[in-house]
Amino acid sequence: MAYPTTGALSPACLPRRCDQRLRLRLFLERRRGCRALWVLWSAPGREHPAQQGPGLRYQEAMGGLDSMVPSGQVVEKPVTLEARPGRELKSQWFLASFLCFYGFVTQMRPGESFITPYLLSPHKNFTQKQITNEITPVLSYSYMAVLVPIFLLTDYLRYKPVLVLQGLSYVSVWLLLLLGTTVLHMQLLELFYGVTMAARIAYAPYIFSLVQPAHYQRMAGYSRAAVLLGVFSSSVLGQLLVTVGGVDFTRLNYISLGFLVFSLVLALFLKRPRRSLFFNRNEPGSGAASPSEVDHMHPGPGPPSRRKLGPLRAAWRDSVLVRMLRELGTSLQVPQLRLWSLWWVFNSTGYYLIIYYAHILWAAVHSAPDSKAVYNGGVDAAATLLSALTAFAAGFVEIRWALWAKLVIGVVTAVQAGLVFLLSSTRNIWLCYAAIVLFRGFYQFLVPIATFQIASSLSKELCALVFGVNTLLATILNTIITLIVSDKRGLGLSVHSQFLVYFVYFLVLSVAYLGAALRSLWHFQRGRHQSLPLSHELGSPLEEKAAQALSIQDGDLHSLPPEAPPLIPKDRTRPLGPASREQSQQPEAQA
Repeated sequence: MAYPTTGALSPACLPRRCDQRLRLRLFLERRRGCRALWVLWSAPGREHPAQQGPGLRYQEAMGGLDSMVPSGQVVEKPVTLEARPGRELKSQWFLASFLCFYGFVTQMRPGESFITPYLLSPHKNFTQKQITNEITPVLSYSYMAVLVPIFLLTDYLRYKPVLVLQGLSYVSVWLLLLLGTTVLHMQLLELFYGVTMAARIAYAPYIFSLVQPAHYQRMAGYSRAAVLLGVFSSSVLGQLLVTVGGVDFTRLNYISLGFLVFSLVLALFLKRPRRSLFFNRNEPGSGAASPSEVDHMHPGPGPPSRRKLGPLRAAWRDSVLVRMLRELGTSLQVPQLRLWSLWWVFNSTGYYLIIYYAHILWAAVHSAPDSKAVYNGGVDAAATLLSALTAFAAGFVEIRWALWAKLVIGVVTAVQAGLVFLLSSTRNIWLCYAAIVLFRGFYQFLVPIATFQIASSLSKELCALVFGVNTLLATILNTIITLIVSDKRGLGLSVHSQFLVYFVYFLVLSVAYLGAALRSLWHFQRGRHQSLPLSHELGSPLEEKAAQALSIQDGDLHSLPPEAPPLIPKDRTRPLGPASREQSQQPEAQA
């Protein structure tokens, strides 16, 4: 496009109603040969200068308030800035792809499925009782001890240092596994492994910190796929090396150590984000925080007399974490949020108790002298594949979760209880393999449903807090059960006796869920002519937030009389039926 000469635009061509300041500035710019004003006035869709206010005309002509400079200086601005966002987008996707590759490599531990047979082998010569009652319980204790500090450090240090710590801990685990010879060495191994489990929390939010919110869902799928692909590939590779390649467990662990050293090197080259979710929400060099729903919460309670507290106490009361805890207490009034949070706590506890001791159970059922007859890697690969398929299928299940959630949870938990009973009673290794695969698949089927039901009604800050609290409570319960049942300072039960206790645990949970489901269905049958209160239904995030606001404003929705019309969000409309029209006409008749 050819720009006009300086003489093509003059103050004489402006409308008479244009103010004198604008005419003077155009005259001065014409003298300096500024052609950018032609682009400003000739842009399509711009209002006529006479139809705008003098302040707006002056601001647009001068290039905005930020561009006002002394008259002796010439301001030059680029005509287009499209190249810079394109480069930033490519950089974001490159970093996200690099992080997905890092997640894949971190999961490449082909010797992990064979740690228990390796400890029982003549190379290490530990007894099954030592592994069950002295070594494995340390994992639950260490995980509970480091979970909260690592959760806070992850956000405060902006993810990358925690990922580096995870890499160092993995390397320490395999060095102790290869070089350790005593029970104390193996307990230190479990301590470092607990650190790696707690540090996994840094992976997903680190990816989200690199991309725009519009790409969160896609990046969540990519990162999850990378992790699952890494776990599956690691298990398959380990099984092939043992069964087909004839690699012994020692060399297999050295191969795992090589992958982990490589993942540690990759972690050192990760870019450290400038922002995080809680502690580092300000951009360096900017005075404003990043947009967040926490910013819209009420900063502090009430009466002026309570505001006369000390500055330290007032700052603590108005801190982000305290405001989030108050908002979390309000959010827990939603029944579906309570239900799925309880499922997360109790069922996750039982799930990890089974996973921690599954390999020990397999070794007790089938103690193979030949390493080629051990199929732990193949079973882990099959369980990972089935878990991925069930989690994917859960996204297509469309039922009325407010009505059927308890029944679905109860049925799945009852099936899991039956599988645990099979594990505790059978002496067939293939039945044990199949039971573990199905047990993990049923649990992973409910995980994405619970994640959506919890996260869809909360902001991302509250969502992170809810999942963190649920995980902490599950870890505490896991530690208590481990201390009582598994630890030698407690009952010190054998692995088969432990699985019998875990069967009773899942049986009690299934009875509780099914009882609550039958009670809900009975109440629904009694009042099926009424629609469910909105606070009981979690559909979409907009509906849930509107329901939460209505439940807070109007009180408990269960106290509404039967003839009251069902509440609906303001952003949704529906035609009035005959009953609704009569109710809407009654106030007019009375008036």
